[in-house]
Amino acid sequence: MTHRFPDPNRVALYAGTFDPFTIGHASVVERALPLFDTIIIALGVNPHKVPWQPVEQRVADIEAVYASLPPGRVRVITYSDVLTVDLARQLGAGWLLRGVRSAKDFEYERDLADINRRLAGLETLLLYSLPEMAAISSSMVRELHSYGHDISAFLPRKFTE
Repeated sequence: MTHRFPDPNRVALYAGTFDPFTIGHASVVERALPLFDTIIIALGVNPHKVPWQPVEQRVADIEAVYASLPPGRVRVITYSDVLTVDLARQLGAGWLLRGVRSAKDFEYERDLADINRRLAGLETLLLYSLPEMAAISSSMVRELHSYGHDISAFLPRKFTE
């Protein structure tokens, strides 16, 4: 059974693979929390891709970051085989939340936001990364790790405690 929220204008869906969930992702959530009653972090699962971290580990890690918040402020779910806008509608979310690190990201996100508005009437809130986090991406973190580098500076503190 899918849980719907009473006021979609106060619920945002933040979707991605988050493999791993970085301090850049956490920054987007932290800065969006004052704007919404609930942020749903939705981990997209693609059965055709081999993830770096198992989805269960990613869910547990992200839940640990937000465990001190009141219940319902941040929910972490997984999804597959559904468009993000359709998932947002199923969950009763009124907004899509996205982070933007660069002009290249902006172009992609603007086009995606336009399509999502046409498909489902959902607006997208784009939050620009803080300058000190603009170079941080999940793929960069995975690559650094593959070469034996310490990646703890790029992950939320709860992951490294």
